[in-house]
Amino acid sequence: MRKRVVVHGRVQGVFFRDSTRQRAEEAGVAGWVTNRPDGAVEAVFEGDDAAVEAVVAWMQDGPRRADVDRIDVSEEEPEGLERFEVRSLRS
Repeated sequence: MRKRVVVHGRVQGVFFRDSTRQRAEEAGVAGWVTNRPDGAVEAVFEGDDAAVEAVVAWMQDGPRRADVDRIDVSEEEPEGLERFEVRSLRS
């Protein structure tokens, strides 16, 4: 399973990317997370259905200091990613 998630709200500068990396690695999920220029955080998760769904569910609240307004989730075709990475600002 592969899902793309865009998280809107006060989600930059609150350790959202690193917290997402930790959650994904703990769940055994591959993919990436990045800050977007519009202030959102975007992530892609690939792995076992239940593990991906658990990380996506966590994104609805995020880390303690985040204030999530909404998340947009879309399903995509898996690419076979093997690890999780934090990417630099996406332009």
